[in-house]
Amino acid sequence: MATATKHTAIKDPSNNAVRVEIFDQPYNLRGSDAEYILKLAEYVDGKMRAVSEQTHTVDTARLAVLAALNIADEYHLVKRNQDVGSGDYLRRAQHLSSALDEVLEDKRRAG
Repeated sequence: MATATKHTAIKDPSNNAVRVEIFDQPYNLRGSDAEYILKLAEYVDGKMRAVSEQTHTVDTARLAVLAALNIADEYHLVKRNQDVGSGDYLRRAQHLSSALDEVLEDKRRAG
């Protein structure tokens, strides 16, 4: 599991460095949100460990590529579902807007 230790640079107070371990390899990463970096590292570490268990591969580079492909697949599935869902919402909103326009037009004619 990814772990982290925050390192604060003495010379540059805006330098937010985080030391993480992904698949037992240490990395020093910088970003504005150390907790988010740790969360990402934990996610990648978990994916690499899952691929390692499923494939019994010991080549770290191969595991990293397979984990990256799994993450990319997840991303594109979510993106596709979001794109399809947003289209449905737009069609429904247009339908409701048209129905409301018809009701308001009927009221104007009647009253």
